[in-house]
Amino acid sequence: MNKCRNGVPWRYVSGDFLAWPAVYQQLSRWLEARCFKSRVDDLRQLLRTAQGRPAEPLAVLLDNCPLQSTPESGHRTGYDGAKRRKGSKVHIAVDTPGHLLAALVTPANEQGRV
Repeated sequence: MNKCRNGVPWRYVSGDFLAWPAVYQQLSRWLEARCFKSRVDDLRQLLRTAQGRPAEPLAVLLDNCPLQSTPESGHRTGYDGAKRRKGSKVHIAVDTPGHLLAALVTPANEQGRV
């Protein structure tokens, strides 16, 4: 089984887990309940206080990056004329040590300043 494709498709989930539809369904529940967001926020605050910084950041860095489209991109694709690329764009916000604060995926024609 080749896991070095484009990520790991759900149907290739290891046999050590339940069947892939059950794993996908549970992950969907966790994402909908925002479990991972609260865990990441808690971890970021813990790391910042361990570094002697305030728990909440005082500065935020913003950036975006275009990604080549795939058949799974669907409605998220757009054409970025500046980069001459069709696909999606990932917008991220990090604090000064580089801890992720937020991420958003939009069509590639979405402007970063918007």
